[in-house]
Amino acid sequence: MLEVRNLSVSYGPHPALQDVSIRVGTGEIVVILGANGAGKSTLLRSVSGICEGRTLGDVALDGVPLNGLAPDRIVELGVALVPEGRGIFGDLTVRENLLLGAYSERARKHEGPNLDRVLKLFPKMRERRGQICRTMSGGEQQMVAIGRAMMSAPRILMLDEPSLGLSPILCKELFESLRLVRELDIGVLLVEQNAKRSLAIADRGYLIENTRITRGDTAARLAEDEAVQKAYLGAGGGRAVPAEPETAKSTNYEIPAPTPRSAPPPSFAAARSEPRREAEELIGASIDDPVNSAADRSAASIREPSAETWDAADRLARDRLTVVMRDIELAAAEARGRASGTDGDGSTLPAAPGNQAGGEGGKPPVIEIYRRPRVEIYRRRPNGRFERD
Repeated sequence: MLEVRNLSVSYGPHPALQDVSIRVGTGEIVVILGANGAGKSTLLRSVSGICEGRTLGDVALDGVPLNGLAPDRIVELGVALVPEGRGIFGDLTVRENLLLGAYSERARKHEGPNLDRVLKLFPKMRERRGQICRTMSGGEQQMVAIGRAMMSAPRILMLDEPSLGLSPILCKELFESLRLVRELDIGVLLVEQNAKRSLAIADRGYLIENTRITRGDTAARLAEDEAVQKAYLGAGGGRAVPAEPETAKSTNYEIPAPTPRSAPPPSFAAARSEPRREAEELIGASIDDPVNSAADRSAASIREPSAETWDAADRLARDRLTVVMRDIELAAAEARGRASGTDGDGSTLPAAPGNQAGGEGGKPPVIEIYRRPRVEIYRRRPNGRFERD
């Protein structure tokens, strides 16, 4: 069992967690709910030994203290973290990512059985063992991240926002997979913004607000709590929203006319109407008529360019094309001249190596336009030195 007692974390003078106490049992899913910045990720990082802040309090796994231990030692004892953003190696295959999770001495002995268990838990990964991870969807990459963590044979699996950026269908598959993880007698500590789905699969939950635990209860009671419903499940909580009455429904699907951004106040409109009326009486017509006429003439002149404009555009295009073709011909003549020992104007040039008599074997010269980059691969040997393959 993972037990955290009176954990406090601060970054300089700024507290991130204050007196946080939680516990996660074997085969139990515990969810941590809270707003952004409440300290949820800091809690997971502190348990994993990778928190950069000042940490006080006690963290223990089955009575073994984890405080002050190196992260790899914490993994060796049975605590694995799936960080936010997955953190997989995109250029490696699925199988290579999974095998990296079995690097610890604890998991290396059981690498084969653990791999079979993970592939059984996530059948899609069995089909795509040789696929490069960066070519997979977000949900499939998340499953690879969870499978890699499970390859370390953890007793406690911690996940930080696993559904972030996933579609609703992939979220459903992900949470169903976490149910199966629980059946393997692995404790799951879940930090998740999707309160509705996480509470549906969790056994217990905690609420973190302003760096402190404000509520801890069973998942069912938290889902029914009115404050939790307003904060994390919407104003209506998990209850059904009453349907609209039949009279309120409309079958008119016409797009409504756009509403003016800002209508002038009545006093302004009344003040402006009097000068307009006087101007229309003076010219003997409506002001809208000359405005509309000018707008029509302007649009017509834009839509129908004059013949002189078309001729000028054609001449400009032909001139530019002539210049480009002339440059190409001069460059080709110069290349041919250099291959035969003469310049483009017929003057003699010193023959370049390999270009005598029109190149090697009398073949026409090769003008290199693109040079393929040279790639060298180095491999690190067991003695720590790098050698080129």
